[in-house]
Order: sequence, then C-alpha cells, then structure tokens
Amino acid sequence: MNAPIIHPRILIVDDDADIRNLLADYLGQQNYQISTAADGSAMQVTLENSTFDLIVLDLTLPGTDGLTLCRNLRARSAVPVIMLTARSAPLDRILGLEMGADDYLCKPFEPRELLARIRNVLRRSEANASSNHSQRLVFSGWTLDLATHQLQRADGVLVVLSSNEFRLLKALLERANRVLSRDQLLSLTQGRDADPLDRSIDLAISRLRQKLGDDARAPQLLKTLRNEGYLLSTTVKPG
Repeated sequence: MNAPIIHPRILIVDDDADIRNLLADYLGQQNYQISTAADGSAMQVTLENSTFDLIVLDLTLPGTDGLTLCRNLRARSAVPVIMLTARSAPLDRILGLEMGADDYLCKPFEPRELLARIRNVLRRSEANASSNHSQRLVFSGWTLDLATHQLQRADGVLVVLSSNEFRLLKALLERANRVLSRDQLLSLTQGRDADPLDRSIDLAISRLRQKLGDDARAPQLLKTLRNEGYLLSTTVKPG
C-alpha cells in the first residue's frame, strides 16, 4: 500500500483580502495546503491550532507589524518565513532578514515568482533537516544543535538565534579557519548573489559576536579580514 502524499502547509498572513484569496487559489492549484490570516492576532490563533511548513508574512499589518511577528516567531520556532512588503528600500530588506525571515519579496510581484521562492526555501529547509538530524557541533565552549537550531553555552544556557544567524554560524563552523567573503556567505546562507548595498552579512556577524560574547573591538573568535571577509577561528568537533 502506497504512503499518502503529504503536501506542504503554508500560512499566508496579509491584511489585503484580494492578495490572500489570489495566493490561496494559486498556491492551492500547486498542491499546497493553504490557510490564511488577516493580522497578527489571527496568525497566532492559527499557529496555536496547526503546524506549517512555511509562512508568507506581510510586513505592514494592522496592530502588530510583520517584523515584530517574525522576531517573536523566531524566539520559539524555526519555520521558514518569506516576507512580503510594498517597501523596496535595502534597509527594510535587511531588517526583515535580521528579524529571521528566510527570503524577502517586494510588492507588486508575480505569483509565479513567489512560488519559485517558496520552492527554493522549502528545498533548503528540507535539505537542512535531512543533513542535520541528531548532529551537534561543539566549539569554544559552545554547542550548536543542527536539528533544533539551538545554541547552548557551556553552562547550559540557551541563546536564541534567528534563522539567518543560525545558517551563518553553521556555514562558518563547517568551514572553520577558512576565510569566507561576504559574497560566499550570502550565497551559502541565502542562496542569492550579493547586492552592492546589502549589509545583511555584516549585521548578522555583529549580532553573532554579541551572542557569542566576542569583543567586537578585538574579536578572537569571529575575525574580520579587511578586504577579504570573515574567519571563524576555532576548533570544531562533532557533539
């Protein structure tokens, strides 16, 4: 007897009913299971009653905005998030990624482009889950659990990482003591080419230093090599 096909579940959070209905119809035709919510409150209720493989989240919402919702979600879940917004400024994109979004798409957009982004993020998420099963990386008194995305200090205290911070730290740990350029890190963590104005890697490095207790003025663990990139100077062992 063949196992039943399980279609990915996607939650669309947008206060525009036309966009919700359009995406629900279009993605439903692509064999995704779709739920919708008009604001943060409805999103929270939906998440309490169901689990999802990906969330499409509008940045500008009534009440709690999408950036805050994404940040709060990241504190307790690693579910992938694609941020939608009418704002196209680089700073808005960086903020979305820093709050934990996995990708960022500006309105107006073609549904086919969103579909391509969804497929890419889900493939990446599935590949990470497969390769990260029950695996840990131990370094400099820290332990990174690749399955749960949890970073643990030597005293047992857990440090919350955004999905972008997790991918960045994982990429650095897997290539410890090697210099990685911003372009390489952006490709490894977000699967896209660099934008000349994109400072998301620099911001994520800064946040990682803070969380790892590495002095930004004289970092010993996460080092900057001028005009070259970044290097994680440590010994990494499987946990």
